[in-house]
Amino acid sequence: MSTSPSSDRDASQSAESAMRKNSLVHSAMQGSTQASGRRGGSGRNSTRNSTRKQITELAAGAQVDQVFLATRKQLRPNRNGQLYLQVEMADRSGAITGRMWNASDEDFEAFDEGDFVRVEGTVQLYTGALQVIVTAIGRVDPRSVDEAEFRVLSTADVERLTAELTRLIGTVRSDALRLLTDEVLADTDLMAVFKRSPAGVKQHHAYAGGLLEHVVNLLHLADLVAPRYPAVDRDLLLVGVLLHDIGKTLELESERGFSYTDAGQLLGHVLLGLELVDEKIRAVEDRTGQAFDVETAVRIKHMIASHHGEYAFGAPKLPMTLEAIALHHLDQLDARMAATLQLMQNEAALDGGWTQYHANLGRKFFRGRG
Repeated sequence: MSTSPSSDRDASQSAESAMRKNSLVHSAMQGSTQASGRRGGSGRNSTRNSTRKQITELAAGAQVDQVFLATRKQLRPNRNGQLYLQVEMADRSGAITGRMWNASDEDFEAFDEGDFVRVEGTVQLYTGALQVIVTAIGRVDPRSVDEAEFRVLSTADVERLTAELTRLIGTVRSDALRLLTDEVLADTDLMAVFKRSPAGVKQHHAYAGGLLEHVVNLLHLADLVAPRYPAVDRDLLLVGVLLHDIGKTLELESERGFSYTDAGQLLGHVLLGLELVDEKIRAVEDRTGQAFDVETAVRIKHMIASHHGEYAFGAPKLPMTLEAIALHHLDQLDARMAATLQLMQNEAALDGGWTQYHANLGRKFFRGRG
């Protein structure tokens, strides 16, 4: 969503903004070896020692001069054809969008996705969401940053979630399905990407390790739900949970920031996931010398193809098996709960017991007044 700069912004404001941009980019790029940063002291220490507010503590009208993790950036035209820089910024508490009006290629190239950036600007409430109107932005030496302030999941969290995923998948009793899950979990390159990938770039679990956390949450939910419906094949449902978003390891670039790969833009994670599962099934057949059961393979692929639940939401097929129906609704439950919790946290600094109205969701949410 974009907004246009005010038509009455005069040339002197633009010149002043440009001077501030250049000053900040210059000071941020000095690294840790020079001593006269914008805040005084060495460039390496001034960022680490400064007091920063978490994103969830930012309120409309607040002035911002601090470091964020830039997870995604775009140089876009507004309705008048003027370029603006849009950057998704994050810390361990949440995410916020920044917009810099009258941006240039130089502004866009001043940092990369995945960089820590120092941002100056003002927090603004626009159509129910907070954003930062950025006047200056520049790359910061990562050695000057306490990365724990920007990591939602610690290394220990990821290790714990990985162990929990392995434990829950280890309860699958079907020999054929165990061979398939073993093939997936033994792929160290695939699992390394899986463990650092987000579940999405914005909507839910949009942080490093988010995909892993989402899948582990779903495994727990599936483990609770399957016994209530004896006709549901628990093993098949657990495998569907593990594999339903596996294509996101190919759809999203997660090594530096979060953005879509070319294959992700052109094919999407559903088609990429189907290809990856085909590859793993062929690997099982090569290893065992036996054909993988055709119906089982089709049922697994159907869960991947239908987990979005509706054609309008990108599903090429509607759920047509018990396991696919269960997977879709559990997936929706975890995604909606995570997204709403994050929304409430992002607006924690707003007064009152309610969030702002969110047009894309058609409602506002009650946080409570306690």
